[in-house]
This record gives sequence, C-alpha cells and structure tokens, in this order.
Amino acid sequence: MALVVQKYGGSSVADAEKIRRVARRVVECYKKGNQVVVVVSAMGDTTDELISKAREVTENPPDREMDMLLATGEQQSIALLAMAIQALGYPVISLTGPQAGILTDNVHTKAKILEVSSDRLLKELGEGKIVIVAGFQGITMDNEITTLGRGGSDTTAVAIAAALKADVCEIFTDVDGVFTADPRLVPSARKLSRISYDEMLELASLGALVLQPRAVEFAKQYHVRLHVRSSFNYNEGTIVEEVSDMEKEMVVSGVAHDLNVAKITVFDVPDRPGIACRLFSALARESINVDMIVQSQMRNEINNISFTIGKDDLRKAVGIIERIKGEIGASGFSYDDSVAKVSIVGAGMITNPGVAARMFEALAEEDINIQMISTSEIKVSCIIDAQEIQKAVLALHKKFGLEAKEKDNQATA
Repeated sequence: MALVVQKYGGSSVADAEKIRRVARRVVECYKKGNQVVVVVSAMGDTTDELISKAREVTENPPDREMDMLLATGEQQSIALLAMAIQALGYPVISLTGPQAGILTDNVHTKAKILEVSSDRLLKELGEGKIVIVAGFQGITMDNEITTLGRGGSDTTAVAIAAALKADVCEIFTDVDGVFTADPRLVPSARKLSRISYDEMLELASLGALVLQPRAVEFAKQYHVRLHVRSSFNYNEGTIVEEVSDMEKEMVVSGVAHDLNVAKITVFDVPDRPGIACRLFSALARESINVDMIVQSQMRNEINNISFTIGKDDLRKAVGIIERIKGEIGASGFSYDDSVAKVSIVGAGMITNPGVAARMFEALAEEDINIQMISTSEIKVSCIIDAQEIQKAVLALHKKFGLEAKEKDNQATA
C-alpha cells in the first residue's frame, strides 16, 4: 500500500462534470489499496472572479480581507469533490487548509508554509477515508486565514506529501507534463520524461506555469518525488526528482517565458554605500520580490538602477519609490509593463561554454533587442519587448535543437 498525494488544478475541477471525472480518478487510485490525499484549487476562473468582485468594491482592498475572500474558492472545490466521491460510495472528508494543519507566516496574500501538523490527516487516513484538502490557504499562529499566492495549491500538495512522507506527489494539470517550451507558443515542443529539481526550479521561476517555484523548492528540500501529468488522460507525465546519474546530453533542456514582468528604472542615484540597500529594503518590507537588477555607471558618481518585478506588484512598488526617491537622492523614475522575460535552462550549460553567445545570436538574427541580462550556472534570461516573445521563444527553441528527436531521459541533472 502506497500513500499518494494528488493535486488537481482549477481547470481540472472547472465544472460539475470535470469534478465527477476527478472523483472517479481519485477512487481508482484508492481502490488499488492506496491511502489518498487530494489537494484541489478553486474551480476554473473562480479566483480571478473573486478578485474582480473585490476591485468593484474598492480599488485597494486590504490584503487580510482578500485572503478571507479568496480562501472561499477552494472551500467550494473540496466540498463538491467530497460530495462526488461520496456519491460513488467511498468514505471521504473535506478539510480546509487550517483544518489540515497548514501553518503559515503572517504575510497575507503571499504567505509561506512554516509547518504541516499532520495529526488530523493521519487520523482521517487511519479511518480509511480519502482526504480532500483545500490548497492555496493556511492559518497563522494568531488564527488569521492566509493564502499562498498564485499556484499555491502546488505548494500545499508538496508540503503535505513531505509531512506524510508520501511515496509520490502527483500534480495533475491541463497539459501532459513539462515541455521544452510552452506548447501553446511552440507546437513542436517536446515533453520531457524526467527533469532535475534544479532545472525544474529554474523553469518554474522563469515563467513555466506547470509548477509553482516554492513547490519545487519544497520537493527538493524534502526529496518529494513529483509526477506532473494531465488530468484529462492516462499518459505518463514528467518525473521531477534528483537525477544526478543521468548523462548531460542536452546543453539546454527548455525555453521559458514570463509575461508577468514590469521594469522599473530609478534615475540619478548617488553612488554611495547603503543607497541600494535602502531602495530594495523598502520594497522587501512590502513583500515585493525583485528579480533582475542592473546598475549602470554614469558621470559624477551617479547611477541609474533598473530592476524587474511582477506586474501585480507594480502599483505598490511605484508608490514606494515615489515616497523614498527624495530620501535616496534620485531625480526620478520610470516604469514599463510592456516587457517580458525569455530564458534558457539546462544543467549542461555548466560544462559547455558559449551558450549565452548562441542565445544572443538567435535573438539578434530575429532583430530582437535585449534590455537586461541575468545569468546563473544553469540559466540565461533576457528582458525583451513583450510583443517579441513568441518570436524569441521559437528562435531559441530552434537554435538549441529542442525540436529534434532525442531519446527519453533527455533532461539532465
């Protein structure tokens, strides 16, 4: 008997028929003698609809109340799925994140899981029940409801799998697995049979929406084996695990892109110790994640500092910079939300020089201007005009031979 954690995204439970289909799939797993915990997201576009309702009431809804509102989406899903499973004649119980023991920090709308108290989960499993848990939500030590940010149900599932020492955590979505690029942009993109935690983490953080980055971090930290697969068929998906014994045949494993990007440039910042700290500390205090940073040297010991953030944080960031620009001696700032990030990822890059040059060559051949560059051992990212993103992804996918047929286990550690 195995302990299996399954997670179903919003598209998998978007309506009553899909919920009944998920119920049948969960029961199939249970009938094989497995203990089963299921984590679900809100139905379809429910979260977006709730956000829109909040914006109709007020332009700047408080984060605490947004958490109270958004947490209701997953509660609908768990109750409906539990009803569907019970109608099939199997023992089941639905639990909210707090009821399931998901303890988080105090950061509303972007909370991080601190601990999973598994007592209730183990009790219900011990009684032979299928356990349905609301993803995306938890509770603080002060009994405040929190949400985990976009894609947070993935993190809920992996955290529960780690706490229960599950044999596998299956992430069901609307695609067949992890691809070399977004198949909606690149029809010739290929599914990877296996990929390392590090490569998956880079792809996820760079815009590949199939997994949430924090979920991959959790999986790597606690050695949770992930299986990313479609809820609409029974095809084998992509295994995410430590695969250091695999041959590094592919220099680049995938191309990722991210349209949720805004670029901010702060002008004429004095080149003195502590100025950058004051700027980025102010953003950090408001839980704004900064990605790429470029500082350009100018005359008379003043700089321009450019950096990128998520579009959803742009309004808040603009307010902060407007408030502190005088304190740091900046003459002004500008922002641009019409940019995008395109990235290549591959562990084979570590031992293969010239990969970045080939990336820049591919973009130059398409007359695509690069605005910012960021690198790590296994990725190179560029900020470009958002209108150029499809052309860039297609060019890079072709340049690195990701369309060519290669044997299974093509991802490298």
